[in-house]
Amino acid sequence: MKNIISIVLSLLGLISYAQTGVVRGKIIDKQSEKPIVGALIYLAADESIQTESDSEGSFRLINIPLGRQSINISFTGYENTSVSDLDVTTGKDNLLTVSLIEKFNTLDEIVVTSGTNKAKPLNKMALVSTKQFTTEEVTRFAGGRSDVARLVSNFAGVSTGDDSRNDIVVRGNSPSGMLWRIEGMPVPSPNHFSTLGTTGGPVSALNPNLLANSDFLTSAFPAEYGNAIAGVFDLGFRKGNPDEYEYMISAGAYPGLEFMAEGPLGKKGGSFVAAARYGFVGITGLAGTDAQPNYSDISFNVDFGKSKLGNFSVFGIYGVSDIDFLGDKIDKEDPFAAQDEDSYVTSGFASFGLKHNLEIGSKSYLKTIVGYSNANNSYKNFRYYNYGMPTENRLPFSDIKNDENRFTFSTLFNSKINKKITFRAGLLYENYTLDAKMSSRDRQQDSDGDGFPDFVPLINNNGNYNVVQPFAQGQFRLTEKLTFNAGIHGQYFSINEQFVFEPRTALSYALNPKNTVSFGFGIHHQSVPVPILFLNEFVNGSQVQTNKNLDLVQSQHYVLGYDVRLANKWRGKVELYYQDISKAAVESFPSSYSSLTEGADFGYSIDKTSLVSKGTGFNQGIEFTVEKFFSEGYYALFTTSLFESKYKGSDNIERNSPFNNGYVINLLGGKEFKVGKAKRNVFSIDTKFTTAGGRYYTPVDLAASNNAGYEIRDDANAFSKQYDAYLRLDVKFGIKLNSKTKKRFHQFYIDLQNVTNNTNVFTREYNRLTNSVNQKDQIGFSPDFGYKFQF
Repeated sequence: MKNIISIVLSLLGLISYAQTGVVRGKIIDKQSEKPIVGALIYLAADESIQTESDSEGSFRLINIPLGRQSINISFTGYENTSVSDLDVTTGKDNLLTVSLIEKFNTLDEIVVTSGTNKAKPLNKMALVSTKQFTTEEVTRFAGGRSDVARLVSNFAGVSTGDDSRNDIVVRGNSPSGMLWRIEGMPVPSPNHFSTLGTTGGPVSALNPNLLANSDFLTSAFPAEYGNAIAGVFDLGFRKGNPDEYEYMISAGAYPGLEFMAEGPLGKKGGSFVAAARYGFVGITGLAGTDAQPNYSDISFNVDFGKSKLGNFSVFGIYGVSDIDFLGDKIDKEDPFAAQDEDSYVTSGFASFGLKHNLEIGSKSYLKTIVGYSNANNSYKNFRYYNYGMPTENRLPFSDIKNDENRFTFSTLFNSKINKKITFRAGLLYENYTLDAKMSSRDRQQDSDGDGFPDFVPLINNNGNYNVVQPFAQGQFRLTEKLTFNAGIHGQYFSINEQFVFEPRTALSYALNPKNTVSFGFGIHHQSVPVPILFLNEFVNGSQVQTNKNLDLVQSQHYVLGYDVRLANKWRGKVELYYQDISKAAVESFPSSYSSLTEGADFGYSIDKTSLVSKGTGFNQGIEFTVEKFFSEGYYALFTTSLFESKYKGSDNIERNSPFNNGYVINLLGGKEFKVGKAKRNVFSIDTKFTTAGGRYYTPVDLAASNNAGYEIRDDANAFSKQYDAYLRLDVKFGIKLNSKTKKRFHQFYIDLQNVTNNTNVFTREYNRLTNSVNQKDQIGFSPDFGYKFQF
């Protein structure tokens, strides 16, 4: 009853608050992840505002002035640290988890300050090619659409170049090389309108309002990550407010209408946070197509608090989406459909996990996760043969239905041996059940003589397979300046019964307090995309899956980095890398095809069978980052990547990969201005400029296409042409309004995307109605908008 009364009072806004905010959270040891008792937390601008962490490492810092604030944390025997860029408002408490690292030598009287908390990754085993990002950055940067995948496209080594999807290209790799993890559990593509085997989609199903600070890795991953050769999203869900109920209502063009609630749960320090969203981008006319996309999702994280049996929590995401492309209702320039076709697309995504954390002694813990994930999609396509003629005939052309279920068990043991050595080991087991069916007339013969291509079943698979990944790794602080990580990852793939060992290592050496060099090496493997593995081929009149015994694709990563502290809140970074790829799937006869080129489109090849694991490729480049962390009312970020991505098919000719943009340049900046008589409100301007080399593509063989009646690419000249350079400028305006007396907060923004209305190329493809090659462009100028109310 007391909880119900609290909710009603909050909703009615009857509780008054001063014009200050609250920062609460937990202080932990970075190596053992155990709470630190008695740490001093104080406001950088006013040291009289301070508190100490309690027996659980928790703290609550009150009476903090509104606006951007920084806090400092210190504890005897540990390096001091700070957390800056905290946006203190009247509508919501700031919730933090801050990690402190023990001093190498406790007798050293020199005070070591690790600087801003955001400058280092959350994963202590990651020393190279890792970037920590905050949830606020997801919603702050211009052009971001509240999408975590679009956020990381601003980082060095990452490119998108496609406004219609959020596929992530890391250092010239296919997007299919990505690994998504939520709370340590691998999950399918967490995107609406996603298809089997892909890792992106037009709209993200990840709600940034539920995410905690997370890591994004681009190379030479620590030993706990596997079955990926491109990059890793290591995402975590934040916990709800353990002391007060808080709510949020928001509306935005892309995330849609949202309601979120959070608050305490039970009497053991538990909490919950949950949100539901319904998309309405189609209503606003900003979808980039005449068709109406429908999508919605829910997310939650429930922490039951500590008990004698340990800490239990449950988390999950569930999303659904659908869209109908009806030929007679779309424009002929629509990039996603054709006028002589009707298409019906549905997709679903679900991921749920039960997490258990058990403390073992004072310096160790065991974390176990049991989870279930589902990814499903269907695509029904009907084509009007003899379109516009009296003999027009509507026939099914493609029918695709995929349903993937994944049961996951993972366990991780972490132990801080002493201040110099940390050990971590674990096991990941995944059981996949796949029900995949595909029938199509595409490129088929007319064997029954009815005048139309046969409707042929190309995939019909109903089976299961297992992936087992053990690992062990350690961190060794050899000297005060030198840190060395080493580990080994194993991977067993039941389809081809292959087991591989992958050594991983990295080191970091501080030349002085401002300059650090690092090196990383790792061997990584990943299976060929599932849609390729299970393709059917007719052999002696029977359908056989001739790709199932393909080897795991192997990738060797080499990284050399240099990190410099340019000035207070300014950081510079350079990374040089080389990636050698082998055992890619190629055709058994000389051709330009390689599985390394898959993932450049919405789907995968349907005619690549009897493949062999003899393909190779490489990615190499250099990346530069200059970053000004938010302070004094502004931030800045400049990243540039110069790279080369090549591959060889079975014809042994070196070619550009479709992801070989050559260069990517991002320039972002933003400024906040306090407005109003009391200066408690904020007006902001954010801007982003992006340019990148165009992607390479295979030109259409027009004569062959006209003769066949469908598109045929000139595979002898695969990826020999390059689209024009991608260029886009976004400008975002926002205002934040803090209530004078209530715990309420309003935020408005308008994001003017592609303000120069630059017509970036989407594709050049064969038009069977006009017997010509047409260019379709991406969406031009597109205003995004949003409103948020927190109370």
